[in-house]
Amino acid sequence: MTNSMDLTVILPAHNPRPEYLRRTLAGLRAQALPYDRWELLVIDNGSDPPLAGQHDLSWHPQGRHFREDVLGVMVARRLGFRIAKADLIVNVDDDNVLAPDYLEQALGIAVRFPNLGVWGGHIAPEFEATPEEWTKPWWNLLAIRSVSQAQWSNLIYQDVTTPPGAGMCIRRPVAEAYVAKTEKEPKRLKLCRQGKGVISAGDCDLAYTACDIGMGTGLFPGLRLTHLISAVRVTEEYLARLVEGINYSTVMLRAIRGDRTDRPPTTWMHWLRDRKHELSLNPRDRRFYRAAKNGQAMAFDELEREQSGAGLAPR
Repeated sequence: MTNSMDLTVILPAHNPRPEYLRRTLAGLRAQALPYDRWELLVIDNGSDPPLAGQHDLSWHPQGRHFREDVLGVMVARRLGFRIAKADLIVNVDDDNVLAPDYLEQALGIAVRFPNLGVWGGHIAPEFEATPEEWTKPWWNLLAIRSVSQAQWSNLIYQDVTTPPGAGMCIRRPVAEAYVAKTEKEPKRLKLCRQGKGVISAGDCDLAYTACDIGMGTGLFPGLRLTHLISAVRVTEEYLARLVEGINYSTVMLRAIRGDRTDRPPTTWMHWLRDRKHELSLNPRDRRFYRAAKNGQAMAFDELEREQSGAGLAPR
């Protein structure tokens, strides 16, 4: 098939904050890349009321609304991958504001780095309310990424070259390979955020798919977007849930990708060492430590149930 578009933007949204989505759409409307070179697919992921009646896309001649009622950001993106006309796809979340040259920059990188299958860039936060100082070490969990120089790799599990889902650029072969993987193994879709949940390894699975097919991943400072962050997302309660969810999904991601996933040793000496470390922490850090351990334990419990159900001995 000959694609008439240079680029497809996929924007999934589940009951988004209206003011945030309006700013996201305004950022897309302000793109320097002419509208006739890219299309915009807004994937309504089970929103109530439907987004099509609330947000007008008539300003973009290639803008369309679609509906996906099965919750999951990667489920919605997968629908977009199937519909997309272009060979380059850009993921945009409903709280992202792209710099005006973002799409132009994405296309330029696609030409200069044909060996890359997935790439992203610098993500700056815009907080609804000034967060407390203690939250700064946890900002990386909120898809905030400072990129000062271009970096790339063809290895998985490389944080310094793996972009988050926000603003991620994906070549069609990677998107098609990911769709094929999820059709064969639907449980991969459980790695992603569903509704307002905090599971978040689906973006990594998508990025690593580039490496699976012999391509690489990268980060570039010229790609810049602003991440709009609501006040609730920098509270202790939310961040602890996020720590738990990320630790759960990290174990599950490695298991789904066929990597060895052994539960940490549970001898009394290991327990004693772990307990001593936990008691050395201040109350907040102790809660976050427990959240991480809980997330990992939940994943190992689930994997062992799956193995037992399949007649396999737990590893």
